[in-house]
Amino acid sequence: MRSVLCATVVAMALSHGSAFAQATPAGEIPQQKVNDALRAKLPEEFKTSNKLTSVNSGSFPPYEIVTDTRTMTGASADLTDAIGQLLGVKIEHATVNGLSALLSGIKSGRYQFSMGPVGDFKSRQEANDFVDWVQEYVVFAVQKGNPKHINALDDACGTRIAVQSGGSAEKVIKAQAEKCAADGKPALEVQSYADQPTSILAVRSKRADAFFSSQAPLTYFVQQANGELELAGVGKPNGFDDLFQGAVTPKDSPLSEVLLAAVKELMKNGTYATIMKKWGLENNMISEPGINLAKK
Repeated sequence: MRSVLCATVVAMALSHGSAFAQATPAGEIPQQKVNDALRAKLPEEFKTSNKLTSVNSGSFPPYEIVTDTRTMTGASADLTDAIGQLLGVKIEHATVNGLSALLSGIKSGRYQFSMGPVGDFKSRQEANDFVDWVQEYVVFAVQKGNPKHINALDDACGTRIAVQSGGSAEKVIKAQAEKCAADGKPALEVQSYADQPTSILAVRSKRADAFFSSQAPLTYFVQQANGELELAGVGKPNGFDDLFQGAVTPKDSPLSEVLLAAVKELMKNGTYATIMKKWGLENNMISEPGINLAKK
């Protein structure tokens, strides 16, 4: 089933004008000058190699849009380009299969960081640090007209919900499935997929009733769905308190402070806002970035 879904993702992307790599409205992103003070804070090995590797877990539009040639566009790509210019290094992108592989790859030292954004949670802070640069909300993408009437987390009993494997939304929806069973309500079927495009395809092909995930990428997918999908559960907690997302680094890595200072510089000179607005992410902008902002 997975291979069939993945093949269909490619076919749908081609037939709809390459939805996962579609050009965004023009936005002039200023070229950055090398900031000597920031570069000096880099560990010596990276100043010598002039290279950092940022890992991603596949397409997470509009932040990360990975093409079939493994090149990446999106807000995160634009942000890493600007950070690389500030630091005087080239930032390369590596793609792995799923969030678990991303986190383990950073922990093992194979990759220096992930620009993400990845959900910042206390449990994840035990092994990694998070340089938070966006605030996110978790909602549902459903078929047009919302035939299953999924308007909040408690409405998910008796439905089929797609989620990205290894993510925080998967934990929340699995807990809701247990609650449905404990309350004697119809079973909630959780369908876990490795990436965002496959998850949204499950809804478009009616294999799932909804995709439970971050609002920013779901907004993008709904816009690309030719009127087949809509958002539901907007403005509801849906199992989350304040949700911060950001870049991921190894625990106590000196790179965390370097990335934080770089993001602050891009906020100060207006580049951060330019990038976020270019990709329709105005509602996810954060006023002040920080390390490990999640407190619960």
